[in-house]
Order: sequence, then C-alpha cells, then structure tokens
Amino acid sequence: MLAIRLPADVEERLAALAARTGRTKTFYAREAIEKHLDDLEDLYLAEAELAKVRDGRSRPQSLAEVMRAHGLDPRPARR
Repeated sequence: MLAIRLPADVEERLAALAARTGRTKTFYAREAIEKHLDDLEDLYLAEAELAKVRDGRSRPQSLAEVMRAHGLDPRPARR
C-alpha cells in the first residue's frame, strides 16, 4: 500500500483525466510509476556510481574490459 501527497495542480489533472476516461486515479498513478521506475532506477544508480568514481571509491571500466569480463570478444566482427 502506498499513499502519496501530490501538488494540487497534479491532483486536479489526475482527477480530471480519471473522470474523462472512466478509469481510477490509482490506475493512472500505477501506470506512471511502472513506466518510469526503470528510468528512475537507472538515473539514481548511475548518479550514485558516478559519485563513487569521483570520490575514488570505484574505477570506471572500458567497454572492452566489460566485454572481456563476460567472455565476449571486444573486436568488431570482420565481414
């Protein structure tokens, strides 16, 4: 269960959308969260990792290093 407070203008827009479409405000809130959660996770985890790199607590890896670590050949395929 989740309870959130929204700014009045957002609440009004959400209520109007729900009324016009016959769906619930909860439906649209759930849709928005599900559609944007991946992006939020990516953003905040990337920002946290960047802070570690800047503080010297982590070291960035090149694409070639990552590919080798996963058993992939980093060289482009020949045609």
